[in-house]
Amino acid sequence: MARVAVVTGGTRGIGRAVSITLRNAGYNVAANYGGDDNAARQFNEETGIPVFKFDVADFNACAEGVKKIGTQLGPIEVLVNNAGITRDATMHRMNYEQWNAVIQTNLSSCFNMSRAVIEGMRARSFGRIVNVASINGQAGQYGQVNYAAAKSGIHGFTKALAQEGAARGITVNTLAPGYVNTDMVRAVPADVVTKIIARIPVGRLGKPEDISRAVLFLVADDADFITGSTLSVNGGQHMY
Repeated sequence: MARVAVVTGGTRGIGRAVSITLRNAGYNVAANYGGDDNAARQFNEETGIPVFKFDVADFNACAEGVKKIGTQLGPIEVLVNNAGITRDATMHRMNYEQWNAVIQTNLSSCFNMSRAVIEGMRARSFGRIVNVASINGQAGQYGQVNYAAAKSGIHGFTKALAQEGAARGITVNTLAPGYVNTDMVRAVPADVVTKIIARIPVGRLGKPEDISRAVLFLVADDADFITGSTLSVNGGQHMY
């Protein structure tokens, strides 16, 4: 029977690629999304992957969303915490709402979703959790103290949860993408993107599929000796 995999932020960008890659590999995928109904509807029509709308920053909404997915698809055995937003500003201009929105969506969501699935994973003695961080959580980035803090926090979250889950057959790993050709990066001014590419040894932005293939590797049944690790997929831009 196909394993059920949930991908948060799973209808656009990296999440879209992850959802499709897992589906193509035989997983029964549920794609979560937070707000863009049109994009989610188009994604569902194009891929046939069911979509579930709930706010990953809301603990109770995650519990209800996971329950609904479990009822429709079966017990969740793979979780990819991919959802993320940016609210960029330098510290002296950043307000609390910009800080808190990013912390809640990018970091607290990992707790919200993992808490909702962890008991079932423990009971079944199997689970795969992949938390998507960022090169900017490893190296920092001007104007992103909120984003860098949230993504950096994922590393500690991963290592602690990996220690808790190891004896129960649950692996927990971090995937740290570099700059990937998604809507988030395409929103950056072209001259800035040119400078970013100049710092990437392989000479290009990443593709969403570069990241999704790494997720597929980490969630495999036979990846059971890899836990508490960070896999950096960044074209050599930051070797950490």
